[in-house]
Amino acid sequence: MTTPHQSGQPSALDRASLHSRDIVFFVVAAAAPLTVMVAVAPIALLVGGVGAPAGYLAAGLINMVFAIGFTKMAKHVHNNGAFYSYIRKGLGKVAGLGSAMVAVVCYSLLQLSIYGLFGAVTEATVKDFLGIDLPWWLWGLVAAAIVAVLGYRSVRIGAKVLGVLLVLEVLVLVVLAVGVIAKGGATGLTLEPFYPENVFTGSMGAVLAVSFAAFIGFEATALFRNEAVRPDRTVPRATYTAVIFLAIFYSFIVWVAVMAFGTGKAVETAAEDPAEYFFTAMDIYVGSAATDAMRILIVSSGLAALLALHNAITRYGYALGRERIVPERLSSVHSKHLSPHVASVTQTVIAVVAVLCFAISGVEPILQMTAWTASTGTVGILALQWLTSLSIAVFFLKGRDAVRDRGAAAAGIAAFVLFGLALYLVISKIEIATLTDNPVVNTIAIGGPFLVFVFGVLLALWIRNRRPEVYEGLGSTDVDSELAAAPQPVE
Repeated sequence: MTTPHQSGQPSALDRASLHSRDIVFFVVAAAAPLTVMVAVAPIALLVGGVGAPAGYLAAGLINMVFAIGFTKMAKHVHNNGAFYSYIRKGLGKVAGLGSAMVAVVCYSLLQLSIYGLFGAVTEATVKDFLGIDLPWWLWGLVAAAIVAVLGYRSVRIGAKVLGVLLVLEVLVLVVLAVGVIAKGGATGLTLEPFYPENVFTGSMGAVLAVSFAAFIGFEATALFRNEAVRPDRTVPRATYTAVIFLAIFYSFIVWVAVMAFGTGKAVETAAEDPAEYFFTAMDIYVGSAATDAMRILIVSSGLAALLALHNAITRYGYALGRERIVPERLSSVHSKHLSPHVASVTQTVIAVVAVLCFAISGVEPILQMTAWTASTGTVGILALQWLTSLSIAVFFLKGRDAVRDRGAAAAGIAAFVLFGLALYLVISKIEIATLTDNPVVNTIAIGGPFLVFVFGVLLALWIRNRRPEVYEGLGSTDVDSELAAAPQPVE
């Protein structure tokens, strides 16, 4: 066991172990495309009508604007703190540390939301197929055990597992798409969902509020910088690939879902039973065996998302441990697996305790646990993307001649405006995400990330006064100096 420090010792994470495709697997798996489509897309149809496919495409385009500045800045950020590192670079150490706290808490909340969803879906699936009736939280603990084992071991193993699970969940949706297209849909194939009269409506804001949440987490590409092959190329390539894939895939599958019942009945069918919308379509166009496969793959989709989010959270713990913001022990690297095993175990313990707390409190796993934690996490991550956009603009406008880039700065400003709009839409439609009009729940979902940010700011100020040597080193870890000594495989 070794503990790497800021000076860049040779025993760091598993260098040059991840290609672009591997990082894409982590990012897209965290988005859980099958779960997002089956569980959330029908809601998008309900709130926005048949123009919902265009909403996902618009959200993807906005994220692409963000990705332009984000990938440009990647060349100047030489550690794997993601939001923390990017915001610190442009807006300073205090804002950077505040954002780090928000990132850790909100990614943890997003993972908890998946634990609730995974537990409930697995409970129902196992009961239907095997007749075994076990509580949701027990299945959540089983998932935590699997994630703990994979997270403790080499990131290469996690990438392979995610690759298989992601291909399967994407494949089942492609099978549905082929079935619908081959049979011409319910009333014939048409691009009517993209017509202006269906897109530019008063309800499109609600669609965007739902669809933005489907892209949460693609910035995690930067978290794997010092495990990437040629990070200056791998990270930008993975970022663009993930955003483009999600935008096109989401929009295409929601269009297929509309075609399955026709533009005249799609919304009506979604209103009758949103949870069964995709399963009904699969039954009609492919058959019951494919529907059963989809139900099973919903479970594996949740497991893939849990593993991907676990790896993202542990990389934040590793990065913050290196700079002694949290106990330095969290930056320990396993001598054999080259994984941040202490951060991994710590994260698993926290997740297990949280799942048990929700179970003891008796909350409903999907309508309450999943909805409440996911909504709060989404608000926080969108707010960080908003701040990161501003940081990108400031960095490239104020930088020295060597780094001044007006094009990147313009992309940052555009993303700042667009994500400000996205954040406003999500907050104004927060009851869609929380599934309740309870003012306490909705206030926490909106204000919780802000309070965490304030805590991080106060922590930064305390460190500046009481531990100036730590404050001085914030954001100074340079993983590229570690990579320089290692052979660089060709991607």
